[in-house]
Amino acid sequence: MEAEPPLYPVAGAAGLSAEEPKAGVPDGGLPDGPELDEFVGAYPDYNEEEEERRYYRRKKLGVIKNVVVASIGGMLTYSVYLGLLQMQMILHYDETYREVKYGSMGLPDIDSKMLMGINVTPVVALLYTPVLIRFFGTKWVMFLAVGIYALFVSTNYWERYYTLVPSAVALGVAIVPLWASMGNYITRMSQKYYEYMNYKEEHVQEQRRAPRGAHTPYLVIFHTIFYSFFHLSFACAQGPMVFFLNGYLYDRNHTLFNVHNCGTNSHGILVGFNKTVLQRLPHSQNLIVVESVLMSVAFLAMLLILALCGAAYRPTEEIDLRSVGWGNIFQLPFKHMRDYRLRHLFPFFIYSGFEVLFVCTGFILGYGVCSMGLEYLAPILAAYGFGASLFSSLGLLQLCLPRQVPLVAGATVHLLLILGFFFWAPQPKVVSHSWVFYMVAVLWGVGSALNKIAISTLLGILYEDKERQDFIFTIYHWCQALAIFAVYLGSNLPMKAKLAILLLTILVSVISYLWMESKLKQRVAYRLPRIPRPQHKVCGYRYLEDDNSDETGSENEQGSDRSQDDSDNEDDDREPPQAGAQGPGRRRYPYEQALDGEDGPGHE
Repeated sequence: MEAEPPLYPVAGAAGLSAEEPKAGVPDGGLPDGPELDEFVGAYPDYNEEEEERRYYRRKKLGVIKNVVVASIGGMLTYSVYLGLLQMQMILHYDETYREVKYGSMGLPDIDSKMLMGINVTPVVALLYTPVLIRFFGTKWVMFLAVGIYALFVSTNYWERYYTLVPSAVALGVAIVPLWASMGNYITRMSQKYYEYMNYKEEHVQEQRRAPRGAHTPYLVIFHTIFYSFFHLSFACAQGPMVFFLNGYLYDRNHTLFNVHNCGTNSHGILVGFNKTVLQRLPHSQNLIVVESVLMSVAFLAMLLILALCGAAYRPTEEIDLRSVGWGNIFQLPFKHMRDYRLRHLFPFFIYSGFEVLFVCTGFILGYGVCSMGLEYLAPILAAYGFGASLFSSLGLLQLCLPRQVPLVAGATVHLLLILGFFFWAPQPKVVSHSWVFYMVAVLWGVGSALNKIAISTLLGILYEDKERQDFIFTIYHWCQALAIFAVYLGSNLPMKAKLAILLLTILVSVISYLWMESKLKQRVAYRLPRIPRPQHKVCGYRYLEDDNSDETGSENEQGSDRSQDDSDNEDDDREPPQAGAQGPGRRRYPYEQALDGEDGPGHE
């Protein structure tokens, strides 16, 4: 039986000598001429333009995924926080629950300190929020802040002073960084979507600044998506009330027995409300199940942001943002306040915090619960949340109307409702007019949606530079935190005093905003602080290059001006060094060192 021929020819065998290569095959063993092009050439059916289009389509889908996931994560986080806080405040309010469960532990004092930690700590958030965002990065600040919200939920398994109060202080520290990074993240996604939509444009390919207002349509759409999900959190937060706590509550005839004044005639929060609101005490095992569900939802929000949210900036951009100097990062929020555009928007920032707290405490408690009982707390808040989420789509009107219209329209809706509140004093224990409360809640949600979307979009339009947006959104949410702190301090004021403050704030806000728009039309110059150029302390491959591919247009201009000044001081007869030339004080590239090693005098 004949042996099978070898699979590969053997060197030195008959017909193929090692010294005599096969005809048409060079010494290297590869074909030459047209055969080489066919061997190593591109795939014959490869369409570079089509592949590029598919690549950027995947990038655009990734940006949309980031916006939706970040919105869902923010909604789940806030709904868990609000639902847990609402349930715990009701349970701790009942004196029978306090005496049986905790005895002489002083639970009301713990609750007051916990609320103080949540509301007071954000007052100093302006000092550390920009540093946190620049140090950790936008996505990681979102993740860490959601983790602190989850920590706050976990401490309610064991309600003691040393668990509740420190976790509340930590939560207060995380409030402004979370929502400032969320606003910055959504705004940055709109800019990236514009870049992927217009990837063939020259300024996009050269990574220069886009034309002013180019990404505004995507900015409006993405913030509309975000606040549509965010306002759903007010409805989702009613889950513990609807599915668990409502079955333990007394009806309105018991809880409102000593309540005589509601609405505009009331003082403080629910004066005369019965101290016992629970018919029977919930089992500890049932409470653990509810808190476990809330903890799972908070953990799910963490995983969504960690696993599905992409980075807001490229790594080199993150390095550039934090390389301007930590002292400058600390000072820049304060320096931005010298811009008259931001100062004119301060009243609207304050009102944005006032109106959310008023609908949750002033209207829901002072009008709704005071008139119809605690069992109507969840339905009215759910109506507000669903109304605000549904009518957030009105924010898209900015695509076809002047930007002043949605913001002023939302303020006008709230202004009319506030004037109506001055003359509305519903009677306690009367539910025949419950439809009025639902309608008012929905209308207030319409104004809130227009307010939030218009302000966030306006900030993205006025401050398009990627190196400024985290400072601007920090100032915005810090002002909201100041407003919430003011509401916390004035919780015992008469309802008419609260309405007067709200009315005055909204009038000042509208007038100040329209004044700002008139200044912009007159082209009054505004003052923006100069952001220093990144000062890199590393010698990585990225920063050995002559030109920075990630720098903005303003940095390009500053760099060109500086180089022009330097060239004026030099001799005109000197020729500029060529690329790769060994100038004085320049570190040679590794490939130059390798070439010198091969082709230098000692190489044979």
